[in-house]
Amino acid sequence: MKSLDFDWKPLALVPVLALLVLPLIGSPSTWLTLTVAGLAMGMIIFIIASGLTLVFGLMDVLNFGHGVFIALGAFVATTVLGLMGDWTGSGELWRNLVAVFPAMLIAMLVAGAVGLAFERFIVRPVYGQHLKQILITMGGMIIGEELIKVIWGPAQIPLPLPEALRGSVIWGDAAIEKYRLLAVVVGLGVFAALAWTLTRTKIGLLIRAGVQDREMVESLGYRIRRLFIGVFVLGSALAGLGGVMWGLYQQSVTPQMGAQVNVLIFIVIIIGGLGSTGGALIGALMVGLMANYTGFLAPKVAMFSNIGLMVAILLWRPQGVYPVANR
Repeated sequence: MKSLDFDWKPLALVPVLALLVLPLIGSPSTWLTLTVAGLAMGMIIFIIASGLTLVFGLMDVLNFGHGVFIALGAFVATTVLGLMGDWTGSGELWRNLVAVFPAMLIAMLVAGAVGLAFERFIVRPVYGQHLKQILITMGGMIIGEELIKVIWGPAQIPLPLPEALRGSVIWGDAAIEKYRLLAVVVGLGVFAALAWTLTRTKIGLLIRAGVQDREMVESLGYRIRRLFIGVFVLGSALAGLGGVMWGLYQQSVTPQMGAQVNVLIFIVIIIGGLGSTGGALIGALMVGLMANYTGFLAPKVAMFSNIGLMVAILLWRPQGVYPVANR
């Protein structure tokens, strides 16, 4: 019966958006290139947003400082990859991946550790106080950006793609960048891992229960505070991973890059529904596709296209496509 009760309508939003735009673009090869690019961008945004949507849903914390973990992960990657020039400069894909994956892992560890301190000293004193949360987490992000400048400097730093990930795969008349294919694979891997954890493990059950009814979980004797901290650290680590992916996507990093991506993240969370990982995936893919399609068709309105998308979704479903919490 549960499968019959599942709402499949939001799953059609991504393919419907892609098919509606096809006649406007005209060329199938250009449409395919833009679509893969949009899916890759959406997957990177999903990686960043997935942890934050759980923080919102479970902890009821408005963390506007999430961007600092994105920038931190990207800058850590510049250091790690810079030390592995022999591996990133190789034309063999496996050698490039041997360099990229450790950079991702170290970035996640550093971002998670900083997230632990961020929760303890900045977020914990303002639990349940939304206005103070907004102000103090934004202040924490500004301080974090300044510390990044102290360590790595204020200038933009290049983060070139490893040799084997440069260029494109030619499929018919369409040119699909190799790195964007990798981004789609990594994004699907993160989604699969989160979905499995949330649906197949006891910790996932507690997280989902805590999103919907925190008091009930506490009444059963579970230490919800520890669960909160774990979710916050996981969200910070995923932001660090997303920062690495975004930095390689842009092929450069700046201390302000996290703040620049924050707007897209919050649009994704609002579209997806508070606390919903599946909703965040759908929202991220739609945001990525919309950004690429409008950037090609109408560059002047590209900046506002995702806000229009968010408004349209909210007119249809005011609580997002898959709301799981009433906040």
